[in-house]
Amino acid sequence: MLLSPTQSRQLLNHAFEQGYAILAVNADSHAAVSDCLEAALQADAPIIIETSLWQIKGHSYGLGDPILGVARYLADLMVLANSERYQRIPVIYHTDHIKGIETMDILKAAIQGIDARFHDQAIRLSASTISLDASDLSEEQNIAHMLQLCQFAAEAGVEVTLEMESAVDDRITPAEETEKLIGEVEKEYPGKIALWAPGVGTQHGFTSDDGYAGFQTKTIEDNVRLLQQITGRNIGIALHGSTGLPNEKLSSAAKCGVTKVNWSSESLYFRSMAAKQYYTEYAEKLERQHPEWKNTAMDNGVASFVSRVYVPKVVERIKVLGGEGMAGRFEI
Repeated sequence: MLLSPTQSRQLLNHAFEQGYAILAVNADSHAAVSDCLEAALQADAPIIIETSLWQIKGHSYGLGDPILGVARYLADLMVLANSERYQRIPVIYHTDHIKGIETMDILKAAIQGIDARFHDQAIRLSASTISLDASDLSEEQNIAHMLQLCQFAAEAGVEVTLEMESAVDDRITPAEETEKLIGEVEKEYPGKIALWAPGVGTQHGFTSDDGYAGFQTKTIEDNVRLLQQITGRNIGIALHGSTGLPNEKLSSAAKCGVTKVNWSSESLYFRSMAAKQYYTEYAEKLERQHPEWKNTAMDNGVASFVSRVYVPKVVERIKVLGGEGMAGRFEI
């Protein structure tokens, strides 16, 4: 079931209390979304499906229009997540890595809702959880943007659940920065932040040759304690740049306060390598003279092949993070 902002906050708190992390996959196609939900079903686990700017503007969704992309993505995910097959799996739709001049317009629409019409019926599509890319923002800009997101929700009379981040790549976020960023937003809009994404010594992409030797669970524990001091409640850590972290470090991080683990680079690699394998193995059948060329060329051919390779990888990742069986233990 696709969760509301309030339900998403409850799920993230459940992950914190139970000591597991929810896998957050940057899924950039309809087939990838289907595979992620299928993996979550097999593992009986919650799942976060998130999109960055390049996905919502891309060919599969927005065709250059990011707000159309959010609406199209949400409509597809809503139908799938609320179907009989997946309705018992908690699903969060999260905005990830949205930056640039379009940022606030996109996120305002994602928070307040985007109207979609079918004949004489209307439905409003909105995101479960929200973040923006703070990598190019000053601390003051980051705070101002987050406050504005809260204001968008207040103006529309809707809830909002936020992930706030600092510049996360290849550094450890200082405590004083956390105190300033989280504290200023919490002072104006208490309770809206459910995730904090600090720099913990990792980087996005295939950037580690040593499994991020500098990454320590103590950094996670220190952040969790600091957030408790600032807000008076438990706030989970969102781990960006998880590709390259060994499984034992991921598992340990989930047990001590990481509640969301972003997964993009490795996910894309698995899918692209599977597609490459398909077109290599079936190259002869793709010739139009071959009696099986049409079935081979159809999207279902490559999508099914990729799914058989990819879904077990997603299930494995969910299990490493401790999410297996947690869908059945979460009550809305």
